Amino acid sequence: MFYVYLLKSKTKKWVYIGSSGNLKERFIKHNNGRVKSTKYYKPFELLYYEAYNSPTLARKRELDLKKNSQQKEILFERLNL
Repeated sequence: MFYVYLLKSKTKKWVYIGSSGNLKERFIKHNNGRVKSTKYYKPFELLYYEAYNSPTLARKRELDLKKNSQQKEILFERLNL
């Protein structure tokens, strides 16, 4: 499975959107500061994830959420962010 996920920083008002083939391992890397783009915002909580059968579909959804403010806004409303 491939995942699109949202992480929320526990110390700052910051949300990260990403995708991965191994969500558990990736989450651990984020919290251990081993991901360059998120290391200054750790620790994180996993707010949300979606599962896909294809890495292409997961990556497409990730980019849609990052680029399409309406898609992100709809998701953030559902999550009460």
